[in-house]
Amino acid sequence: MQRVCFTLQVRRDRMAEYAERHAAVWPEMLRALHDTGWHDYSLFLREDGLLVGYLETPDLAAAQAGMARTDVNARWQAEMAEFFEDLDLPPDQGFWQLTEVFHLEDQLAALPTNITTTTQDSR
Repeated sequence: MQRVCFTLQVRRDRMAEYAERHAAVWPEMLRALHDTGWHDYSLFLREDGLLVGYLETPDLAAAQAGMARTDVNARWQAEMAEFFEDLDLPPDQGFWQLTEVFHLEDQLAALPTNITTTTQDSR
């Protein structure tokens, strides 16, 4: 499963409305996201408008392509585009994807099973 984290910048004067729109996303949009491979999808909004998104998917390109084939996504992206600063593409294509540099479960799973761990007091 691919873990994806991305950022966008929400216009400060539209933050409240952006949050309101996401409090009740259209049911058709919710189903389309799930059916095209967007899982454990969350959005986080900082008070300066920085939006951080996170999702898990078997294949991000396939998930994006699946959404691009839906009518509901075209409508949703057209409505959401006005909320973002400096965006030349639809929001679901114009985000800045972050590179994952650490994942606890991956590193734990890679540990040899015969090694015991100890916690050291760093004082």
